[in-house]
This record gives sequence, C-alpha cells and structure tokens, in this order.
Amino acid sequence: MEVSNTKNNILITNNPKIFKEVKSDNLNVIYLPDLDFMGILYKVRDYIHLNYKLLTHPIVSSIKPYDTPYKSIVLSNNDGVLDLESLDLIENSIALTKNFLDKPRRKLTETIDEDFKLIDYKLVVGAIESIL
Repeated sequence: MEVSNTKNNILITNNPKIFKEVKSDNLNVIYLPDLDFMGILYKVRDYIHLNYKLLTHPIVSSIKPYDTPYKSIVLSNNDGVLDLESLDLIENSIALTKNFLDKPRRKLTETIDEDFKLIDYKLVVGAIESIL
C-alpha cells in the first residue's frame, strides 16, 4: 500500500491519549472528544465520501464496540476518487456496531477507562508504524 509523505493522511479519534501522544509529519490528527464509538464511524464515513480511503480497519481486536468508548481510524486522501471498498467496509462496520447498541454497557472505572485508551492507542500506533 503506497501512502504519500504529506499530511494527506488523517487519524480520526476520540481518544485523548492519542491526541496527546501521536505526533507525525505524515499524519493530521483530528480529535473529536464529543463523539462516541458510533460517532467516529459516522465521521469516518463522511471522510470516505470526501474521497478518503481506509488505511486501518474500523473494527479491530476482540473488544466489542459496546465495551469501549474509544475509536481511532487512519485514512488517506484517495486523489478525488471514491473508494468503494472503504465505503463498503465502513457501512458494514456501522451495521455491525448498531447490533450492539442495545447491549448493556459496563460501568467504566478510571482504571478500565485508561486500559481502553491504551488498547486503542497501541492498536493505532502499531498500524501507523507499519503503514506510514
């Protein structure tokens, strides 16, 4: 996968740990602290409609969407072309996440919340290192 070395690459996140710690000349971090997991998916879909393509999968790890409040996704500008594969993937991820919306959420203690921030951080940093 070829990615240019400009800030055509974006990371959309609601994770404050990523906002504070991820700095890259090749990546523009868009921090949206008021969005939940589903809100991040919808925002990513908006960017795909603006001709960005997914560089990371919207649903990763074995953590269910109703367990964690944090989501971070990396995209790249697709030079004015709608990437239908990315659109299909985000739509399927939204549909999957909707299936979990009625599940009871566990109460997040400060420790559990920090753990979810760290998991999301580790997943996205690992992906960034391999693709950018």
